[in-house]
Amino acid sequence: MARPSVEEERKEQILASACRIIAERGITEMRVADVARDAGLSAGIIHYYFDSKRELIKAAFAANFSNSLERRSGVLEGTGTAREKLSLLIDSYLPEGDATVRAWHVWVELWADALQDADLQALNEQAYGEWRRIVGDIIAEGQGAGEFTDGDSLVLADIVVATLDGICIQGLLGSSGMSMDHMRLVCSELVDRLLVR
Repeated sequence: MARPSVEEERKEQILASACRIIAERGITEMRVADVARDAGLSAGIIHYYFDSKRELIKAAFAANFSNSLERRSGVLEGTGTAREKLSLLIDSYLPEGDATVRAWHVWVELWADALQDADLQALNEQAYGEWRRIVGDIIAEGQGAGEFTDGDSLVLADIVVATLDGICIQGLLGSSGMSMDHMRLVCSELVDRLLVR
């Protein structure tokens, strides 16, 4: 297998640092110098790869989504019923574990900043379109196998994704009524009541 280029490795290093800084401090508090320090590089090297802070932010959000899918590749490519795949996928998105909590923090920052940024709105549209399609494909697979009820698989995916987003944000904010156990219960009930025959 070919070894990744030094440039690609360095770019991934920068994007990982940018995601860490965004998750810890937020977009408005993120400085290129902070990313450089976290990555162990100079600010000049960061600017070699990214023309501006905005370009770095957009690339970090795209990398965050790509990394989220990569962490779930075993679920998405695995065997098992559609019900099992969907349950594993949903559970993997709950805000538990450092990587997933950090990814959620980055998403929340994206949504807040995208309210005033058309480029980030487009990025959200692209990433969320892909996420809804993935969930919709699993639902369609389950419908084809007779596991899930009939209905528009993308509409059903929107219901699942919207519920997951809502409870996860409440969990991230430390809502006393939204423990991990309760989030899992809500997700299980949602799938059972909405989808399972």
